[in-house]
Amino acid sequence: MNKIASVNASPQSSSGRPQGSSSDIVLERLNKLHPKLIDLELGRVQRLLDRVGNPEKQLPPVIHVAGTNGKGSVIAYLRAFLEAAGYRVHVYTSPHLVRFNERIRLNGKLIEEPALIDLLEECEQANGGQQITFFEITTVAAFLAFMRTPADVILLETGLGGTFDATNVIDQPLASVLMPISMDHMQFLGDTLEQIAANKAGIIKQGRPAIVGRQPDEALAVFEAKARELGAPLYRYGKEWFVDGLLKDSLRFLDTRGPRRYPPPGLLGSHQFANAGTAIAATRWLEGFKIDDGAIAQGLRNVQWPARMQRLTNGPLTEMLPPDWELWLDGGHNEDAGQVIANMIRDWQDQDRKRGADLRAHAIFGMLSTKDPVAFLKPLAPLLEDLNAVAIPGDHASLSAEDCVKAGTEVGLISSAFPSVEAALRAVVDSHDDGPACRVLICGSLYLAGTVLAENG
Repeated sequence: MNKIASVNASPQSSSGRPQGSSSDIVLERLNKLHPKLIDLELGRVQRLLDRVGNPEKQLPPVIHVAGTNGKGSVIAYLRAFLEAAGYRVHVYTSPHLVRFNERIRLNGKLIEEPALIDLLEECEQANGGQQITFFEITTVAAFLAFMRTPADVILLETGLGGTFDATNVIDQPLASVLMPISMDHMQFLGDTLEQIAANKAGIIKQGRPAIVGRQPDEALAVFEAKARELGAPLYRYGKEWFVDGLLKDSLRFLDTRGPRRYPPPGLLGSHQFANAGTAIAATRWLEGFKIDDGAIAQGLRNVQWPARMQRLTNGPLTEMLPPDWELWLDGGHNEDAGQVIANMIRDWQDQDRKRGADLRAHAIFGMLSTKDPVAFLKPLAPLLEDLNAVAIPGDHASLSAEDCVKAGTEVGLISSAFPSVEAALRAVVDSHDDGPACRVLICGSLYLAGTVLAENG
């Protein structure tokens, strides 16, 4: 089955397809192979893996990451640390923001288009038209890519949950990482923290270390019970390791090896200290890997992860802004994410006061219908001047702008509906361009963030 030695290398596909052909056509076909977008079980993905030679059994060491919030950030930190230490790193994350290729990163580079098309078509042919979800078949394609391109380690993010997630065919990961659990995807994972945590705990494996980020007590108890059952060493925030950023200009990490002080995380927000701390904690358990303090410091400075408190500084949207205005983008979409953004706005306000400024915050907001807009907006309501609601362009699962307005009104925000992000931003500018500078935050969905990045790149 190994028809390409390195999936990043070929300027032309094996079928003679010229470089630059779009993978969108193949992805659209794959999207129609199952009537449901999400259907959690392992039978279908295991069947296809068997047909393509079981690449999941021939991979470099895997660090498996699950949780509700912070999965992408901790992977970004781990990648930055490992690459700073000289290791070759494959990465699998989802969803993508602009292009599907973002989900599969091979040795630091996004998978190239001709190779991606070949892999997708190979999986499509092997599947033989049987039912399989989009995430399942594309995960098999990623495993084939990772098997065929040499690397030292794979950073593997679950798509949804853990136990029945398509990525959970890895029997013996190098380590598992469990990020904070909160209420999200209840229709699939359960309607209590314990139920959700039990599903996420499925990535804990017999005798393999599990690094646990900051957790609610209910979730931590579930992880501890699962680890005892499987004889898996636990390395828990607040017990075996600690992190703080009280000084803001440095990160202090403490475990049994003693205290360490590093530069502050390159990603913005007080929550990023805990995310970075989890990644640092994970480096202590990567058997066979040497990641020294210098590599960690370099990684903290250089880490990148788009649409997580990202300031936009160029493109058509920023060109609409008056001088001294700021435009920010964040893809957070649940209650905890709303609290994180609220904390960030408070930090901005503290900084503004110190420099004698007062940038009022306005939100442009869109969200999927599967999420809880009221829970997300409640912590933000006291900090925002108004809510400017939009539907996510081209997404049938989006809340309507009018539904977003209802949620904003419910939490006490002055709320208005607009046909597009551009129209919403124009309205904010027109209403306030004769006053002090303002700060505009586009938020509520990674899918909304992706359309903004695609159109504002």
